[in-house]
Order: sequence, then C-alpha cells, then structure tokens
Amino acid sequence: MLCRICNCSTRAEFSHKVLGKYEAQFYFCNSCGALQAEQPHWLNEAYESPVASADTGILQRNMDLARLTSPVLLFLLDRRGRFLDAAGGYGIFTRLMRDLGFDFYWSDKYSPNLIARGFELGDATDVPYTAVTAFEVMEHLPDPMEFVAELLQSTNTDTILFTTELFTGQPPAPEDWWYYSFSSGQHIMFYQRSTLEFIGRSFGMNFYTSGLLHIWTRKNLNKAALRLLTSSRVSGILRTMPPRILGSRTWDDHRSLIGAGGI
Repeated sequence: MLCRICNCSTRAEFSHKVLGKYEAQFYFCNSCGALQAEQPHWLNEAYESPVASADTGILQRNMDLARLTSPVLLFLLDRRGRFLDAAGGYGIFTRLMRDLGFDFYWSDKYSPNLIARGFELGDATDVPYTAVTAFEVMEHLPDPMEFVAELLQSTNTDTILFTTELFTGQPPAPEDWWYYSFSSGQHIMFYQRSTLEFIGRSFGMNFYTSGLLHIWTRKNLNKAALRLLTSSRVSGILRTMPPRILGSRTWDDHRSLIGAGGI
C-alpha cells in the first residue's frame, strides 16, 4: 500500500477491529511518519450520525477551542478579517466565535448547520478568508492532501489552524492509545510532526505548533508569542478581550437574521 500523503511505500503495522466488527489493517510510512487505515470501506456506517453519540465533551471542547484560538486571531492574524470553520459540525464553534466578535462562517459536507444558520460558506472566493479552522478533522480524512488542496482553493486562504493528536516514533500499540477510537470507526489517519511538516511544505506553507494548536500558514509567525498566547493561563486571562475589542456579533446577527426572515 502506498502512503496517501507522500506516496511512498508503507508497511503493515497492526490490524484491529473497527466498529466492533470489521478487521482493519493499519499501515505505517517510514518516510513521512503517517499511520493510516487501509481503504476504509466502513465510513458510511461510521457516519450514520455525524457526531458520535459517545461524544459527551462536544460543548466543553468547543468552548476550550474558542478560548485557545481567539488570542491567536486577535494578536497574530488580522482580527477583523473573515474566517471559516471547515467541517464545522453543528455550527457550535462558529457561533461561539461570532459571539466573541470574529466574522466567522461555517461549512460541512456531512453535518447539518444547527447553531450558526445564516453564516454558511458562500460560493464567491474573490475576498479570501484570513484563516480557516479545521478542528478534529485531519484524523477523519481518507485523503488529507486532497482535503487541504480543496480547502485552499475554495477559500483562497493562506492560513489553516487545526488540531489533531500526534504520536512520536513508532506507532503506539492499539491498546496504548485512546486516540485510535476504534469503536467509532471514524479515526483513520494519524500523524507525527514530520507528517504535518511534509504536508505544509507540499503547499508552500510553514508549520507551527503550540502542542495543542497546529498551524499551516504562508505567514511568518512568532513562535514564542504563539506558545504564550495558547498557554492555558494566558488564554484564560484573555478570554474576555475579543468582544471588548471587536464587539460581540450576537445581537447584530439576531437583527440581521430577523430582517432576512429568520425564525
């Protein structure tokens, strides 16, 4: 099997049941460091519900991501730009970020927009998106390179902020890493730092990470500032700053949606 990221040969690493019934082979690439499932024929079944029923942390996780992301947008990027949450699920993160004052929009091919209706990705890309967020997306992708290429083209952005858990060295044993999430069948691609660096280089982008938050961008960012702004202490202190600087969009969005016939 060829690596779906760097097209190099891979070796069979282990097999394990996914969704409790399908024996899946996982392959490791020594070149870029990716671990990937064989062609995942079970995905339609895995996504019968776009959000796994066992995902009880979805609200808290979105609030944590909003707290983590806000200082980066506020101090390292154009805070008054236009942003998109790709694969945005039910729209929770988009709504939280608009409440904080950022001009955020939503897109997702597989999930309904329940919380951020009226703020979907439009067709026009003449005005580029300042940055795109893709949180907890990369581990779900059969073809990460195609996803990134399509995202860059459809949004004309030069910055992608994303999250995914990384491993180092050889892949963890199946029983040693919770992130495999075999029972859901939705996690099929796993990364090391070297993998993410390779993807960034392939698209002419620099790679930055604070450990929790990863960034591909054509800009040059201050690494020390990124680590500071995304630390739990500093991001917690700064969590109320965006609406004070930008002004929350909650009430303005309400009025615009009522004016457009929203209910």
